[in-house]
Amino acid sequence: MQWRCRERLIDLGSPVVMGILNVTPDSFSDGGRYAAADRAFDRSVEMVAEGAAIIDVGGESTRPGAESVAAETEIERVVPVIERITRSLDVAVSIDTCKPKVMEAALAAGACIVNDVCALRARGARELVAGAGAGVCLMHMQGEPRTMQLDPRYEDVVAEVRDFLDEQRRLTITAGVRAESIVLDPGIGFGKRLPHNLALLRELGALTALGAPVLVGVSRKGMIGAVLGRGPGERLHGGLGLAALAVAKGARVVRTHDVAPTWDAIRMVDAVERGARE
Repeated sequence: MQWRCRERLIDLGSPVVMGILNVTPDSFSDGGRYAAADRAFDRSVEMVAEGAAIIDVGGESTRPGAESVAAETEIERVVPVIERITRSLDVAVSIDTCKPKVMEAALAAGACIVNDVCALRARGARELVAGAGAGVCLMHMQGEPRTMQLDPRYEDVVAEVRDFLDEQRRLTITAGVRAESIVLDPGIGFGKRLPHNLALLRELGALTALGAPVLVGVSRKGMIGAVLGRGPGERLHGGLGLAALAVAKGARVVRTHDVAPTWDAIRMVDAVERGARE
């Protein structure tokens, strides 16, 4: 299984790590730490050394309650970082945005993946990604970051998320994006309460059955705090448990702040799974 992202093919025969690089002042767990371009680049070097196959660069916080920022502000934050990473490191770079204008600038700077929490539903987004030949991650979110956690409701969260992702994948392919360029993300913590998140992870096979690789992001999420009573800086062990579970249930990409320990955890799960297959 491969993820086609412009000229780059990412081997998903074994699970890979997508390292989170927030170049924002207000992300929920590391806001401001990497807002300066030099510090962001240094962190990218660290994550590649720790095992990251993808660096996911974000210039706008999508934490619950976050306010939107202008596309121009996002571009000013992300483009210098993307340019330096792609010029200096052999790693795939993803742009974490829902704005076509930011996608276009990031792809021009060297990004090869668009990671969109809105699943390319903005006008022109699908066509832009198709024209660039970029890889894409389509995520499910009920509502928008500013309001998504106010009162999320589902009749059947697994079926509703599955059907949404299946439909968005179909529309994205119809717009010209190749099937092998698409990864799906259930959007853990995005417009979902704890029981919804637990159900999606428990029934992850319903999403992998759609035939596209699945990405899971659980790093430092509120669901870990809800179960363990831990703050964002104390959720590593809970996150590793969930990452290992997701890979055992078929996830191919794990998005995380904590690259080195997550890479170790999913490699061990993959070794067990490979041994069972052999």
